[in-house]
Amino acid sequence: MSDQSKPLHSEAELPHAAFVAHNSIITKAASIRRSRAGTPFDSAQGRSAPHQVSPQTDARLGRIVCVLMNFPTVVISGTKLAQEIGTTRSEVWRLVQQLRTLGVEIAGHPASGYQLTAVPDLLLPEMLDPLLRGTIFGGHFHHYYRAGSTNTLALEAAAAGEPEGSVFLAEQQTAGRGRSSNQWHSAESTGIYCSVILRPALPPADMLALSLAAGLAVQAAIREIDSRLLTDLKWPNDLLIRGKKFCGILTEMSAEATRVRHVVVGIGINVNQASFPVELDQTATSLRLTTGTEWSRVELCAALLKSLDREYRAMLADSEAHSEILRRFEENSSSARGRHVRIEENGGFEGVTEGLDSRGFLRVRTHQGVRIVYSGSVRLK
Repeated sequence: MSDQSKPLHSEAELPHAAFVAHNSIITKAASIRRSRAGTPFDSAQGRSAPHQVSPQTDARLGRIVCVLMNFPTVVISGTKLAQEIGTTRSEVWRLVQQLRTLGVEIAGHPASGYQLTAVPDLLLPEMLDPLLRGTIFGGHFHHYYRAGSTNTLALEAAAAGEPEGSVFLAEQQTAGRGRSSNQWHSAESTGIYCSVILRPALPPADMLALSLAAGLAVQAAIREIDSRLLTDLKWPNDLLIRGKKFCGILTEMSAEATRVRHVVVGIGINVNQASFPVELDQTATSLRLTTGTEWSRVELCAALLKSLDREYRAMLADSEAHSEILRRFEENSSSARGRHVRIEENGGFEGVTEGLDSRGFLRVRTHQGVRIVYSGSVRLK
């Protein structure tokens, strides 16, 4: 059986700090083939595009942060830091300078030593891994200060055999992918841009439920940190606060007719953005703008991955989990039932939502009867 590389429906997308959302379901991962010139071919767009390789974060940066965090009240000499991370004093100085440019507050200089003046809110493996032990994500972190798209990185790694549970995190994305070539704003180190590799022993038809479960996982993670903050699920891949989007989910898979090879679930959350471009100001929000306080991205990311781990394990272990996910999604969505919507597909139509069908697709009652929404933007009226 051949790999199906065409989109199953249409593309979902991440907000990457802000995005005017088009809703959709799951995509089959578009084939990315190397041309002789070394560029990938985007089969969805039918054109060659430059391929930018994003280097992973130098692991020594995280080790420096960990050493300084372990001795928060002590000035650590450059010699001691060099010994701890296995390099030279001059290289320590260079790495400290790099950390400073990334917003890590480190006092001191080579002559006197170094000391952290504030705990950095960077999604470094050294920060997250101790919090994720016992989950499928523990020990499988890949961090990038700047990357094109975490989903692209994860898809390429999955195709090359990267294990289940691998997590790809970026402080900033420069080429995040959404449908219809939409653009969005991505402020550095203010949001969570996260993609995970899963290899579920489930049929491709169940992957929509997995995408919906990811939305439930985001909602649970936020509730765990601030139970007063009410978030709303918008079918199939957005989360809203007071009608504004703060999170989007992009699920892509490689599958045969009856077997999933791998799934990449990408989650983008607007966390500490203080403002948005004018064209997005009426449609996007962040957790900071909503609550008036700054959030720990490390704490939220750890809560998110723990919650996603629980949802995923339950889905694999319980034959009733699929229907439970659909029920819970409806319960936590103000627009899944009884909401007047416009669907932007096949010329567009309007109607009132009537919940999800047994597969997880949206039911909309129109003047002509109930129609099932398989793809397309869902506009709330």
